[in-house]
Amino acid sequence: MSLQLLSSRLKQTFGYDEFRPLQREIMEASLEGRDAVAILPTGAGKSLCYQLPALVRDGLTVVVSPLIALMKDQVDQLEASGVAATFLNSSLDGAEARRRLDGLDAGEYQLLYVAPERLMLPDFLACLKGWKIAALAVDEAHCISEWGHDFRPEYRRLKEVRQLIPDIPVLALTATATELVREDIVKQLELRDPEVFLASFNRPNLKYQVVAKSGAAAQVCNFASARPEESGIVYCQSRKSTEALAATLRAQGFSAVAYHAGLDPAERAKNQDAFLRDEAKIVCATVAFGMGINKPNVRYVIHADLPKNIEGYYQETGRAGRDGLPADCLLLFSRGDVMKLLKFLEEIPDEQARNVAHRQLDQMTHFAENDACRRIGLLGYFGEIWPAENCGGCDHCLHPREKWDATTDVQKLLSCVLRIRQAGNFSVGLNHVSEVLTGGLSEKILRWKHDALTTHGIGKDQPRPYWVDLGRQLQRLGLLAASADKFPTVSVSQLGIDTLKKRETVMLTRALSMPKAKAVRTGDIPCDPGLFEKLRALRKELADARNVPPYVVFSDVTVRHFSRDYPRDAAALLRIPGVGEKKREDYGEAFLAAIHDWLSENPPQEFAPLAPAAAPDPKPRGPGILNSTAQLTLELWKSGNSIAQIAETRSLAETTIENHLAQAIENGEPLDPRAFYTAAEEQQMQAALDGYDEASLKPVFEQLEGRISYGKLRLFRAISARLETAG
Repeated sequence: MSLQLLSSRLKQTFGYDEFRPLQREIMEASLEGRDAVAILPTGAGKSLCYQLPALVRDGLTVVVSPLIALMKDQVDQLEASGVAATFLNSSLDGAEARRRLDGLDAGEYQLLYVAPERLMLPDFLACLKGWKIAALAVDEAHCISEWGHDFRPEYRRLKEVRQLIPDIPVLALTATATELVREDIVKQLELRDPEVFLASFNRPNLKYQVVAKSGAAAQVCNFASARPEESGIVYCQSRKSTEALAATLRAQGFSAVAYHAGLDPAERAKNQDAFLRDEAKIVCATVAFGMGINKPNVRYVIHADLPKNIEGYYQETGRAGRDGLPADCLLLFSRGDVMKLLKFLEEIPDEQARNVAHRQLDQMTHFAENDACRRIGLLGYFGEIWPAENCGGCDHCLHPREKWDATTDVQKLLSCVLRIRQAGNFSVGLNHVSEVLTGGLSEKILRWKHDALTTHGIGKDQPRPYWVDLGRQLQRLGLLAASADKFPTVSVSQLGIDTLKKRETVMLTRALSMPKAKAVRTGDIPCDPGLFEKLRALRKELADARNVPPYVVFSDVTVRHFSRDYPRDAAALLRIPGVGEKKREDYGEAFLAAIHDWLSENPPQEFAPLAPAAAPDPKPRGPGILNSTAQLTLELWKSGNSIAQIAETRSLAETTIENHLAQAIENGEPLDPRAFYTAAEEQQMQAALDGYDEASLKPVFEQLEGRISYGKLRLFRAISARLETAG
């Protein structure tokens, strides 16, 4: 099989002309028989990395998936595109499960989705040996790691499948994994010299906003009122608050449902289905909702309560804007939420787990309170450096909070902390410091004689919360140091003492404020709004008839392109992103008729050409043009760097660098073969590859007993293909 089949099947089946960043490299590594780990953000096209290779492989690709909803959703979409896919889980009755098993026995399917619990049953493992398994894909692979935020013990047994069927490639995929989690994935799955593909964690279409929490229900209602036709998710910490907020929204005229693990399963499924089918615009949910939900047109995610950690926050905000169109992420922050979570953390019995949870909450709190770019903070958590000072897509960068000269108040607070320490030779917390500054006469102040301090009452002009917030800012600046106790106390650091002595000016940022009613969005696809609504209604009608969510028919992106390009015939339809041959056959006539009817009564509108989508790694635009990551590798190579040096500089695997150079050669770059392999190695590769045209290089690698690396084999094949084309 040729790797060129990937591009043709991408267009034919899924309706897309181009791969997203890293998709092609991941697919090629897997088709060559290599193990791989793919860390791609939500919306970057992880699923396609195993779906498309399954269409050009001979055999069955088994996909391990943690949630029933995800399996059905993906199978619905694959079937709509003409792909032979199925799933097996507890939602099926005995007769239907048997029918699907018979189909698997007969080799009727290309893709099988299955939960890890079922996969590891002895009877099921026996079935696997009887099927022609070509590859194993492990979705949501972070679930295998105890260091991840969603650990599932049953994932630990997946390595037994590799032991049972040792010759198949394994692809592990996730959207959120720190370096520690990535290492654990490789170890626990027993991956063999895997290629690791790490995309940018940046979601350029998401706007991040953190505002002061002040009546969460009213804030959510105001935010949703500015977006009445859009779908949104509101995350709450407790089951009770999801139901209360959903009831409030319904009372205000919104179509809203609640979702949490305590609901009756039938009601929970009904509410989720209503949201997926656009019958409920808003779902108020605990973190139990959303993992694996592939609804692409969620236009906003609101955190009405503070998440416990940044990984969870990143994954939950990632459920917005999966279609690549602009979406908003709003976090309502209050110190009260921090205190509630701290109380919950104290109930964790294991000390190590409790300490980890405390550290994660500190990181989340710092992210919310920080006055720096949200994107820099978010990506920095995953070890990624954002190169610009202004991301253009968060509250700090779009509307920086006011800076003010806080020198006098900083001197008051630092002096008060020092006086308290000197008076009794012990330290106190910020709440007590604020009481002293505002002239409080509590029992502790009187008992410790803090009412006699020269700093008692010198901050009466401001309320206590002001001084507590100021103290937290000074902690972040390093002027105050907090103890690691259960009830932390504060002391003045050496930097704080120096600042006092030198009377240095201290500029601080104003506290978080309330959001504006409507956020400005950029990057949308302008279209004929009347036609868009007409086609959305048609899409809903067709989806209901097939008992699938509307986005299974066509995504919002595709419908927007319909509503700006006005396709008149089948050929024009196929030029629209997201329209493959099967969908054109199933739905094309209905959409063409609707567009024709619209144009018979309304003149077509004209739109400026779309600007290239903002992305950390632009896609290739045609022959001879590399994507930016491969282009950077090529430039470093031409500058005299070795493959090892480029890999170290870019924090990538050497095999990934070799793959970039192979792409450059395929695109016509005349690189010298002797820079990659010797004449003797060339002869060995020529002999081993003579007459061999399969995609997988694994048999060739094994025939050569590992003497020549996969990278050299790839480079040789690319150079040979270029010479044949030139000849």
